[in-house]
Amino acid sequence: MKMLRQVQQMQDRMQKVQKELDTETVEATAGGGAVTVVATGNQKLVSVRIDRGAEEDLEMLQDLVVAAVNEAMEKSKEMAAAKMQSVASGLGLPPGLI
Repeated sequence: MKMLRQVQQMQDRMQKVQKELDTETVEATAGGGAVTVVATGNQKLVSVRIDRGAEEDLEMLQDLVVAAVNEAMEKSKEMAAAKMQSVASGLGLPPGLI
């Protein structure tokens, strides 16, 4: 019975963390700030900002956008993993289980 209660608590906490990740954001830049990307903790792209002048070299701009998006997604995944790990550690589960 205790195990069932712990599982229910973990599910409740995980749902809460998922909702938090929908509203929390990370920001990444590339090209010295020429491109700035914002994403949620659930790896959803929120915005892309491109400074004026960056469009002069289209190929470089494309590479900068890709780099900034990839960095934002990585930061987002790291944030989500840390939050999920806190759920697991709060229940006394071994690291890496979630």
